[in-house]
Amino acid sequence: MFVRQMHYLVALAREKHFGRAAAACHVTQPTLSAGIRKLEQELGVPIVARGHRFLGFTAEGERVLGWARQIAADYESLKQEKVETGSSITGTLRVGAIPAATAAAPALLAPFRDRHPGVKVQMLTLSSAAIQRGLDAMELDAGITYLDNEPLNRVRRVPLYREHYVFITRPDEPLARRRSLRWAEAAAQPLCLLTPDMQNRRIIDQVMAEAGLASAPVIETNSFMGVWSFVRRGPWNSLVPEASFRGLGDGVDLAAVPLVDPVHVQPIGLVLSERDPLSPVAGALHRLAQKLAREGTLEGLFS
Repeated sequence: MFVRQMHYLVALAREKHFGRAAAACHVTQPTLSAGIRKLEQELGVPIVARGHRFLGFTAEGERVLGWARQIAADYESLKQEKVETGSSITGTLRVGAIPAATAAAPALLAPFRDRHPGVKVQMLTLSSAAIQRGLDAMELDAGITYLDNEPLNRVRRVPLYREHYVFITRPDEPLARRRSLRWAEAAAQPLCLLTPDMQNRRIIDQVMAEAGLASAPVIETNSFMGVWSFVRRGPWNSLVPEASFRGLGDGVDLAAVPLVDPVHVQPIGLVLSERDPLSPVAGALHRLAQKLAREGTLEGLFS
């Protein structure tokens, strides 16, 4: 019952609703509530601030929740672990990827799945801040994100590739025939960029500011799908990581021109919690990423 109560708390923290948390745990709402009340009695502290609806956790409850997340994560790792030598790992690998890395992520996650067919891979597109929160809350096993632009805490890192930037426009535009384009020239065009809450946009703003330029997009969107749509419609252009553009595949109806003066490079890598030991699925991904990094496999694909 104790481990189940830990899962109840983790689900309640995630769902912020007793009914949804109960459904996520495949129990009735009275069963979940009774389990949490029993835990409060056993520990002798109030955990949940109750009312007609879920109001949050008490100060004591927040500390209990931290332990609950760790216990639940360790229990899942224990279920994944196989005693028999050479047995395959199972479970779910939960990975958060920044939008700029979603096109590159399969280059790491597809070979991982080939090596571990018993593991289900779940990739979520998240901001870098959300990836940090997911790792801290043990809701993610790993993240694919920027390594050195904004602080990352309590993580181990594996560099995967370096991000380069390109100017995106329609192939019939005069600028599409250029071999390269200066940032100052690109900034003078009508631009569609990601919204300022995305780290990719903050990087672009920083590069422009250091070059004495102003970032003044006429359209903002929080997805690259939105960027592609607006650029196709015109008269807008964009500045994006080259890996994101390559992810559109062959036959794309857009043109990419390398951005120079300056040539900006941004490291992208795998991040995992510093906790030891890692879960079997996270450990296997970590080892594969280290191998690919030594071989330069992803660097060769996206640089």
